[in-house]
Amino acid sequence: MRPAPLIPLFANAKSLTGIGPRMELLLKKALRLPPGVTEPRVIDVLWHMPTGVIDRRATPTIAAAVPGTIATLEVRVLKHRPSPRGNARAPYKVLCEDETGQIDLVFFHAERSFIERQLPVGAMRTISGRVESYNDRTQMTHPDYIVAPEARADLPMLEPVYPLTAGLSGKILIKAARQALERMPQFTEWQEPTWLAARGWPDFTSALTRIHRPEDATDISPGSGPWQRLAYDELLAGQLALALVRQNLKAQKGRAVGGQGHIRARIAKALPFGLTRSQHEALREIEADMGASHRMLRLLQGDVGSGKTVVALMSMAIAVEAGAQAALMAPTEVLARQHAETVAPLAQAAGLTIGLLTGREKGRPRTELLERLASGEIDILIGTHALFQPDVVFKDLAFAVIDEQHRFGVHQRLALQTKGGNGGANVLVMTATPIPRTLLMTHYGDLDVSRLTEKPAGRKPITTTKVSTDRLDDVIDGLKRAVTQGAQIYWVCPLIESSDKSELAAAEERHAHLSQIFGAENVGLLHGAMSGAAKDAVMAAFSEDRLKILVATTVIEVGVNVPNASIMVIEHAERFGLAQLHQLRGRVGRGDRQSYCMLLYKAPLGETAQSRLDMMRESEDGFLIAEKDLELRGGGEVLGARQSGAPEFRVAEVPNFQELVAAARDDATLVLNQDPDLASPRGQALRVLLYLFECDEAVRLFRAA
Repeated sequence: MRPAPLIPLFANAKSLTGIGPRMELLLKKALRLPPGVTEPRVIDVLWHMPTGVIDRRATPTIAAAVPGTIATLEVRVLKHRPSPRGNARAPYKVLCEDETGQIDLVFFHAERSFIERQLPVGAMRTISGRVESYNDRTQMTHPDYIVAPEARADLPMLEPVYPLTAGLSGKILIKAARQALERMPQFTEWQEPTWLAARGWPDFTSALTRIHRPEDATDISPGSGPWQRLAYDELLAGQLALALVRQNLKAQKGRAVGGQGHIRARIAKALPFGLTRSQHEALREIEADMGASHRMLRLLQGDVGSGKTVVALMSMAIAVEAGAQAALMAPTEVLARQHAETVAPLAQAAGLTIGLLTGREKGRPRTELLERLASGEIDILIGTHALFQPDVVFKDLAFAVIDEQHRFGVHQRLALQTKGGNGGANVLVMTATPIPRTLLMTHYGDLDVSRLTEKPAGRKPITTTKVSTDRLDDVIDGLKRAVTQGAQIYWVCPLIESSDKSELAAAEERHAHLSQIFGAENVGLLHGAMSGAAKDAVMAAFSEDRLKILVATTVIEVGVNVPNASIMVIEHAERFGLAQLHQLRGRVGRGDRQSYCMLLYKAPLGETAQSRLDMMRESEDGFLIAEKDLELRGGGEVLGARQSGAPEFRVAEVPNFQELVAAARDDATLVLNQDPDLASPRGQALRVLLYLFECDEAVRLFRAA
């Protein structure tokens, strides 16, 4: 249960004055809601951080006001000059004065009755806005604020500027944030007083208040004391949640699984190449985990093409050698089917029975598959989210592999783990996204980590070039020559934001263009809106060399394996993150041919885009690229958090993110060593912190597991 003092903060944002159904919809667009939250709440308004500030503290006389600056003036209303009848385009003017001179307040397309109510003749008013000079007269067009003397205190002299959406005004957000602040309870401090004092950080409520009601223009800076304090709170909550999860898992009795190695020996014999040093090392670590009495939860990180699937198969074979079953779950149907195809010949050589379950298996075939699974006839089940469904029952699941872990949440990891019955299944999660050390701490702190650092023997380096879109005709001429020599080509189109064109439309347009040049029978199209069967048909045609060019959206990013494809063209490469560019490049360089990656960009390039594309040309080391990506983009986005439901920071994307994460991790470890149940006074306060940053869900789930 959420602590009672926090309940007002988690109420619907409509409980704030001025937020009706229409404003709620606009807030939903403007605020970054956490995964699974569909309606904006009071707390989401508080976590909507300003990006700047308007300083209204200058209060000159009219005579001293400098044109072009923001000023706050005390004036008396003298006279209204409405627009001449029949000339709606002429402005409505209101003449005001102070003891030093006069100013015209100018309104276009104004409602007369509204202005008369706001500015009654003879009344004193405080106005704030940009001062201008027009025909030697001082004027202010559409003042930002017009307030009566009794409401003067409500005028934000330092006005936060928030990210907005069409139809949502900054004034509405300021009013909502101020009301939200009033609901803030008095918290018991959860941070160490000496740590706060050393950094000069305020208490939590003061920090949040100074962000939304700044006392100084520098308060609204990610490097300021108030913002740093909140960033550290968020990181500490995340680190505590992960440490609690890990602590609980280690305490839970797992299931020791060991095999004699006979199936693994048959797989090794069927492999066309020997295992690399890091594959051997990863398998040793996995085997040790599986044989231990606590639950296994390990992350296998391997760069594109480093042989994770073989490690996964060998690990699953340990469970089968012990007389149990294993499962491999992939985020997409294309990837699940590909895993099944990759594994099938090796499994056959080793005498393993494989099953495939995706959303497409229906009716009698699905029922038969589930019967064979429940009877233990199927050794390894490969599939998508379909593996979570209640009617999927294993005879004895001892080991589960989850591929591309960042596409799945903690909940799903648990759902599969608990299908393991007695003691739960041992879990190996894999990712081809090389993860920097800092992010391992923030996103995967509950996991032990193995890394595959070499590529299999025989892989040639990929030649990467960057080419301006002005040279598109030269690129296409080069592709014509490559196709005549038997090459196959991927052409990836980006997601196009802030445009009427969708990702799909861009891909369709490029597909039509290339079809005219290379012939429609040689060019395929693959995108996320296609049915599973249609995607498979296109991929099969490309794999079998019936298509020479595959135009695709980023659905091909993970796991697609066509050894003959040797050229990757990434259109508008400047719009992609480094990690994604690296993933896409990894689709080529899998066969005997020399492979190429062309980064097509539209000039001029910004500084960050230039750094990204240069890094791609300089290195193929995914781990190095991931560190650079973190440096360029900050911690919250590198794993594609917004698309995937992985943890996303609401406050903690700050300049010294890495130092704060490391400090938060040390603090969390220290706290739980001394107070594993969070029962001490500080522990109780930290529980409130976990609820405040909504880390309570992960902790509750793991405690129930």
